Amino acid sequence: MQTSNFEDWTLTKLDKTFGLRQIWNCEHLQAWQNIAVEIDDFERRQILNLQKPLIRGGKAWNETELENKFISPMILISGVESDDIGYFLERPLKGIIGNYELSGIVDGMIATGFRDPDVPFFCMHEYKRSVDNNGNPDAQALIAMMVARDQNDNTKPIYGLYIVGLIWNFIVLNGNNYCISENYDGSNDGIFGIFKMLKSFKQIIKNSLL
Repeated sequence: MQTSNFEDWTLTKLDKTFGLRQIWNCEHLQAWQNIAVEIDDFERRQILNLQKPLIRGGKAWNETELENKFISPMILISGVESDDIGYFLERPLKGIIGNYELSGIVDGMIATGFRDPDVPFFCMHEYKRSVDNNGNPDAQALIAMMVARDQNDNTKPIYGLYIVGLIWNFIVLNGNNYCISENYDGSNDGIFGIFKMLKSFKQIIKNSLL
């Protein structure tokens, strides 16, 4: 049994080791993107208030500033939390997949529970500016998703996200296939696309994952 941290992986290494395959036509991602959600006036004002400082200084923020001033407020405004679903930060996650004991700290996680995460549905990793800060954010999000899926129902898709500076990319892992969305830019109208993806995820949890 080999032990490995999430930071040790790249997408190529994940593909070769675990037989994963990136696809570009993904029904689960398309379905997620096509969920109809409304952004009301209050939400729009809140989003624009978060965007102003992001545009002014976001490229210079460190990861803690990016998390506290933009990412978490966006997720919380989306209303994904409820009595039995929580948004958790900096939580350890570990599991055994194949011949590997995998572990790491997940920057953000949406899971059942309100004090501690129980069944995870969504894993997030964020980075300040570029992929050379502490590894590869896409691979770290994906491997956390693999471990999270192993802890719940392996027959269901698992969802995720990685953020590099102002850019958000959403991920869906279904079986051995995964797909990564196009870029959503938080500094322009893409911020509303980001919010719709976050807000609609609550519907996915209730309709498909619980």
